[in-house]
Amino acid sequence: MKYLPQLFANNREWAEKMTAQDPEFFRRLAAIQSPEYLWIGCSDSRVPANQITGLNPGEVFVHRNIANIVVADDTNCLAVIQFAVDVLKVKHIIVCGHYGCGGVKSALLDESLGIVDEWLVHIKKVQSNHLATLNELPTVAQRWSRLCELNIIEQVVNICDTSIIRDAWSRGQEIDIHGWIYDLHDGLLRDLEVSLDRPERLKQVYAEALDKIRSST
Repeated sequence: MKYLPQLFANNREWAEKMTAQDPEFFRRLAAIQSPEYLWIGCSDSRVPANQITGLNPGEVFVHRNIANIVVADDTNCLAVIQFAVDVLKVKHIIVCGHYGCGGVKSALLDESLGIVDEWLVHIKKVQSNHLATLNELPTVAQRWSRLCELNIIEQVVNICDTSIIRDAWSRGQEIDIHGWIYDLHDGLLRDLEVSLDRPERLKQVYAEALDKIRSST
């Protein structure tokens, strides 16, 4: 018995389509991996990195977890970042969250989901650090969206604070870190304007990004 036959059929159809469009596609893809981008995104099935950016297989290196979190004790995420920076020599690291993130909502409302609660502690820390800003908003929906934005900004800071990025910058490697958010309602990405290419700009860019989202209330 073949399990999930429709997925295998879809795979064959896709492979045939790609080969028809470009007979050398898979030969080139198998030869080398040289993406310019590392995408750190949410595991949400509605936010596929390649599709929403219009990139082909081989053009973006991807790490995903619940609520696009980057923390110092997550060896998995740090290993991905180090491989992307030191081996693949990516030029850009993009943290992309999305409005309507279930993990962010659970943290905001202090819901209990089981073992994932231990992971969402990191979102609750972001919430605590920006409680005054969140409390200015009158509805749960607004606070939810704002916490999604704040979480992305904080994860950009966390990446910039890793020894991986600081060492790369110190040796002159060109890497830009970006914070984006995706809107499920229209399929569009929004730049949160927290892009960084060197550590000296971190405090200024962080403060400016927070000011901009507060003024968008």
